[in-house]
Amino acid sequence: MPASPLAPAWLSEPSDANALAEGVWPASAHRDETGGAVVGGVSVREVVARFGTPLLVIDEDEVRGRARRTVAAFSAAAAARGTSARVYYAGKAFLSTEIARWVTAEGMRVDVCTQGELEVALAAGVPAEHLGFHGNNKSVAELRRAVETGVGTIVLDSEIELERLSRIAADAGRTQAVLIRVNTGVHAETHHFLATAHEDQKFGFPLAEAARIVERIRRAPGLRFDGLHCHIGSQIFGTDGFRESAARLLEVLSIVGDGGEPAPILNLGGGFGIAYTSADEATPIEQLADGILEVVAAESAARGIPVPVVAFEPGRSIVGTAGVTLYEVGTTKDVTVDTETGPAVRRYVSVDGGMSDNARHALYGADFSARIASRVSEAGTQLVRVVGKHCESGDVVVDAEYLPDDVSPGDLLAVPVTGAYCQPLSSNYNHVPRPPVVAVRDGAARVIVHGETVTDLLARDAGLHPSRGEE
Repeated sequence: MPASPLAPAWLSEPSDANALAEGVWPASAHRDETGGAVVGGVSVREVVARFGTPLLVIDEDEVRGRARRTVAAFSAAAAARGTSARVYYAGKAFLSTEIARWVTAEGMRVDVCTQGELEVALAAGVPAEHLGFHGNNKSVAELRRAVETGVGTIVLDSEIELERLSRIAADAGRTQAVLIRVNTGVHAETHHFLATAHEDQKFGFPLAEAARIVERIRRAPGLRFDGLHCHIGSQIFGTDGFRESAARLLEVLSIVGDGGEPAPILNLGGGFGIAYTSADEATPIEQLADGILEVVAAESAARGIPVPVVAFEPGRSIVGTAGVTLYEVGTTKDVTVDTETGPAVRRYVSVDGGMSDNARHALYGADFSARIASRVSEAGTQLVRVVGKHCESGDVVVDAEYLPDDVSPGDLLAVPVTGAYCQPLSSNYNHVPRPPVVAVRDGAARVIVHGETVTDLLARDAGLHPSRGEE
């Protein structure tokens, strides 16, 4: 049948609406002999029978494999240029004690940006010296806790923070290593909420101020300048932005010299893009690592300075593809829409979750794909919009997808690539409890984040429980 005129230009009608697209699903994903989807050796029908829906399933081997491959890629690229690399897992993508243990076991450090994330990482046993602490408004209490626990590096974001941290470290009799977050002026080709190096935004120091801030740090008691940091955005494909940022930051390092400190660190951030749909093609991590390190080495040589220690924060590329959210279809509804070529039908498929467990479409207009996970179908395709159960017209999970025409109430629907920035952004909108997170590996499933119940929600209501020791 012809493609729907309501479909976006990037969405192609699939030849097989049952297929689990390579690169979008975890490498372990496949269908068993009965047609049900399997992830990490675990049948989705079995895991839903145990834990219910909605349910976020995380393939542990996918996370570990991506962490291991990323560390190896950047370490090899750095070693080939006579330096070393540090690779940080971005806690904000999705942090739990189990995930922190997986990524650190594979050689990653961890980046945190609040005391809550810091405490999770410490509780998981991550060595404090392998933590980086970000954030544009770290409180005095957060900075004090970071210094007290021996956090490896704190990324300074303002002069007020510089003064606060200097006092805290000096009073504690410690020397705290710091990086300076710099706005390089390099703009990522991504959603404007995800581009973080342009000038008119809350993070970092202007490039023109970086050298002066270095000198302030060198005069400040309790602080040690360890290098520069930038982050140009998220969901980035290719290396051009990283190359230009590196050149601009290396120019600053060539001006400020080494100041008697250890070899400086050049943290170029990350935000490497992943495939959310079959229309996306992620850049192989080895290609990214080699391309970025090549320019760092060349720009360092051009300025007559040693190649710095390099650091990266890959972000969603470690955990995003490992996650698959499972829903149960509740209702379907066909809506006829007038188009330039005549009437067209869009089918609304309502599921038992929504923007409370995946806010990314509502926030960024993010695209996702979907598949019926409980069976295969021989029916023709139909353009659908997967929506949630919330009392909100913007409650969209998958804006456009082709599913079998016989998608029906009771079907299990799977939305892949939900491992990053879904659970951390989840909410209790409309008093919907947040779903559990279940890790799968080698045919076994276990809860790594407990789901909430209505009882949990009521427990916070002071009209029912007036005393919780907060007065």
